[in-house]
This record gives sequence, C-alpha cells and structure tokens, in this order.
Amino acid sequence: MLDKILKILNVITQVILLLTAFVSLITAYVVFAPDELPKPFRLVYNYDASFTTPPVQAVVETVAQKQEAAPVSAAHEFVPGEGIMLNMSTKIINLVDPTGRKYIRLTIVAEFAPDDPEYASLPEEEKAAYLTAFEEKLNSRLPIMDDTVITLLSTKTYEDLYTAEGKEKLRMEIIQILSEKLVDLHILSIYFTEFVVQ
Repeated sequence: MLDKILKILNVITQVILLLTAFVSLITAYVVFAPDELPKPFRLVYNYDASFTTPPVQAVVETVAQKQEAAPVSAAHEFVPGEGIMLNMSTKIINLVDPTGRKYIRLTIVAEFAPDDPEYASLPEEEKAAYLTAFEEKLNSRLPIMDDTVITLLSTKTYEDLYTAEGKEKLRMEIIQILSEKLVDLHILSIYFTEFVVQ
C-alpha cells in the first residue's frame, strides 16, 4: 500500500515539475522573444507617454524634411552624434527605498550643440580654440548639471529605473530639466555609459 502511495506521489511530483518547466519556458518566450513572433499575449508597459521618444523612422523622416526644406545657405543644424561631449563624473545615489539599500551607479555623457552655427566649417586652429573655450563654458556649468541629476535620481525608485522604458524616460527627464536650467546651451542628447541599479 505504501509503495502505491509513493508511486502516485512520484508521478504527481513529476507532473508538477513538467508543468513548472512548461510555464517557465512560456514566460521566457513571452518576455524575451521579439514582438514580431506570435505570442499568446503581449506585455504592455504603462508609463508616462509625454517622455517617450519618437520612433526612429519618424525622427529620420523629420530630419530629412528639415534638410530638404532648409535653404542651401542656412547654417548647419546639429543632430545627436555631431555635438560636443561632456563626460560627467560617475555618481552613486541612494534611491527612494524604505530599507535604504537601493542605489544607482550612473555615468552620463551629455552632448551639446556648439553655439556657433559655423563651427563645422571653421579652420582647424579656430575650431580647436573654439572647442577649448566651449568646454570651459560647459565645465563651469558642471555643478549645476551634477546637482540636477543627483536631485532627480534621488526621487526615483528601483521600479522606475530597471526597465528599458524607465531608462528612456530618465534620459528624457534629464534632457528636459537640463534644457530648462541651461537656457543658453542646446543639449542634443544624454548617453548612459554606466547604469547599474541595485
């Protein structure tokens, strides 16, 4: 009698393990497989749409339209990747957490458009002199930028930052706040060269 009960329990345990493995595989497929593949359901992230970036195709079309509409003699309009980079120091900041054990380690590179529209066409000597002066101007504003980033990050939770959408939202918030505080500078983009949330 005891052998029959043990065999039944063994079969039940194996069935439970198989079901658990099957559910784990389905979960991994839904979470990690590209959205183009068929899925039983799709994950939907609920975040503030005001901080989303436009799709890449829309950005490319907008840039192409601006280039077509711009007169030939117009000054060059800088786009991300063409600006002057400012490497901000690595920051370790406590996140909002009741236990006080969650933190973020973050290194940011901010990209600014030169305030001289003719920068791209300057001779090399003038460009080097301009670059030195512009970098000094950026470095003089570095305490404002650091304070802004630290203040913003200290209001965030782990849940706000650990997803790709959370990182993109943070990027847009940093750009918006820095643009408001540094009105004489045009920020092109923010790059995260280190991003560890723990």
